[in-house]
Amino acid sequence: MNPWLALTPGDDPAERIRQVGRAHERFLAGDRRPEQPDRPGRMRSVVADSWARSAASIGADNTAPIDLSDDDLEAYRSGHPLAQVMPIFRDLLGGLAEDGEHILAVCDATGRLLWVEGRPATLRGAASMNFVPGARWDEAHAGTNAPGTALAVDHAIQIFATEHYSRPVQRWTCAAAPIHDPVSGRLLGAIDVTGGDHLANPHSLALVRATALAAEAYLGAAKPVSDRPAVAALGRDEAMIAVGGKRLRLGRRHSELLVLLTLHPEGRTGDQLGIDLYGDDVNPVTIRAELSRLRRILGPELLDSRPYRLRAEMDVDFVTVSRLLDAGRAAEALSAYPGVLLPASDAPGVARLRRRLDDRLRAAVLATGDRRLLQTWLGGPLGAEDLEMWEAYALLAPADPIAARRVAQLSDEYEICNVRATSP
Repeated sequence: MNPWLALTPGDDPAERIRQVGRAHERFLAGDRRPEQPDRPGRMRSVVADSWARSAASIGADNTAPIDLSDDDLEAYRSGHPLAQVMPIFRDLLGGLAEDGEHILAVCDATGRLLWVEGRPATLRGAASMNFVPGARWDEAHAGTNAPGTALAVDHAIQIFATEHYSRPVQRWTCAAAPIHDPVSGRLLGAIDVTGGDHLANPHSLALVRATALAAEAYLGAAKPVSDRPAVAALGRDEAMIAVGGKRLRLGRRHSELLVLLTLHPEGRTGDQLGIDLYGDDVNPVTIRAELSRLRRILGPELLDSRPYRLRAEMDVDFVTVSRLLDAGRAAEALSAYPGVLLPASDAPGVARLRRRLDDRLRAAVLATGDRRLLQTWLGGPLGAEDLEMWEAYALLAPADPIAARRVAQLSDEYEICNVRATSP
């Protein structure tokens, strides 16, 4: 069974709506195992997981909040990278939007809808649940839905009728696919088609996925060609290096070594790299072997020895973020930051760099007092448990019920932790 498809061959859509609807009500009543509504395997685990994430932030009758409008919305979306590929979206999916039964929607990486297009009557129906440009449709604000969940799991997905967490959305079915920057791999947003139950078929999912791939291919061809190798290590466990028209994914240790080498253009000895990689538990033979394998992968034209150093100047994603912060350009730095540096790495040198970069970016965002930047941070990998940032955002957005609820939740959790820590 394909977990990303809502229905399997032979399913009765009406019966599935009833089954999942009953599971949804049981989930809201406290049953936290909705993946087994009537018989094992009938509830998709990807949907059950999404319900759990949604329930942590919103109620089942919530409506997505409108975050941007008018001139602010127009200015934001006109400068967004996905504006370049709107002609592709309209060419490949516009026919669906014109048939009167479907809506074409595009959101950014935070789930903020940028474009919502279709026939006026269909758009009016969608507007009743705030499926409009400028509204936030990530899971934390709108619950389980195709564009929001596609962003959360970074995969194309269908969400069918009662699979939606929010009751006002359950009369719709949607299919969405995430879109990435073709060079850095950074998540840019998602493309979505929303309509009736008939969308729950393999063709709609394949169509939005193909459209996302076409957009990524266009963005890749449109990027200026650089002779310099490019390294992407933010938001990924394994670094990616683009060199000579090829993209290479490195293993964990080689990713760590490459990151450490980019910090020291003057070069490092094997012992120095070993301490940054392993701490006090350095085995010189192991570090030499790892560097030898990395040199074979990159080639002697890129990696020198005695000392070990990179022979070519490189475009490095975390260095770009750091330079933007140096220049006081917090908004651009946050936009260029898809996630923490090599999150699975426990190498001391990488961990120090990761903490320093995250702390600098967080402080810069907080200092701006910009509601949209704070909101973007809170929607990222470091924001969910960040009480200080939630408190700052709540002051700037007093009408957002999610912010007030999250501040209360985190305050209670931290108070409990403090009590436990001070108990004898």
